[in-house]
Amino acid sequence: MTAPGPERLSLNTATVKTQWTLAQAIEGCARHGYGGISPWRDKLAEMGLKAAKKAIDAHDLAVTGLCRGGFFTAKDWRDDNRRAIEEAHELEAQCLVLVVGGLPQDSKDIAHARERVQECIAMILPEARAAGVPLAIEPLHPMQAAERACVNTLEQALDICDVLGDGIGVAVDVYHTWWDPKLEAQIARASRKRILAYHICDWLVPTRDLLNDRDMMGDGVIDLPRIRSWVEQAGYPGLHEVEIFSELDWWKRDPDEVLKTALLRARDCS
Repeated sequence: MTAPGPERLSLNTATVKTQWTLAQAIEGCARHGYGGISPWRDKLAEMGLKAAKKAIDAHDLAVTGLCRGGFFTAKDWRDDNRRAIEEAHELEAQCLVLVVGGLPQDSKDIAHARERVQECIAMILPEARAAGVPLAIEPLHPMQAAERACVNTLEQALDICDVLGDGIGVAVDVYHTWWDPKLEAQIARASRKRILAYHICDWLVPTRDLLNDRDMMGDGVIDLPRIRSWVEQAGYPGLHEVEIFSELDWWKRDPDEVLKTALLRARDCS
């Protein structure tokens, strides 16, 4: 199993959220030899869709994903997801990542919330298919079930995919899935057809913030080589996307140091 070189890495722009604009992140990826980038939509809006597309193409970067669609309990969810699909299409993104949303206001019925997610994805899926934009459900750690995503395991996400058919798959984020005793089996179940993105970072012990205290690969407790072997055995051919939310550490560092360190850690630790 050969460790990924820089051309096999993609930068999720959340990793340098506080330091760089999207234009700077695009240039940084090219400077460090990254093969791809995954923009967040707020940074995309700041730069402008056409300018971002031009810059990404000029540096020959793959767009491994657009973050994000979903949040199906929001009032304007449908219009927002339509815009996200249009943006992903324009960028030729390999997928639109869906963070599906948590419990509706004043509800404690998580089973119904998951049913609602499936219904909403079914409503936008024809538009995504027509635009050539695969939708990638990203299951989030159960600690975020109430507020951010009521789909919390790869198994739950794949069950939705099996019902809805083509044009939909999953984003496997090690931060959210590493703990799952069914992870190996569910990655194999997903196979090349359903794995649309693979996100890497590490789980810090102790974790000081449940949202914004991810760590660099190799600094935490996740067995990254093992999970990567499962993903590659499943047939995933794509880039490995570095996505690190780190308010107390990596967001305070020089962004070139962050990208350089991620390259070394991807090689040595993941």
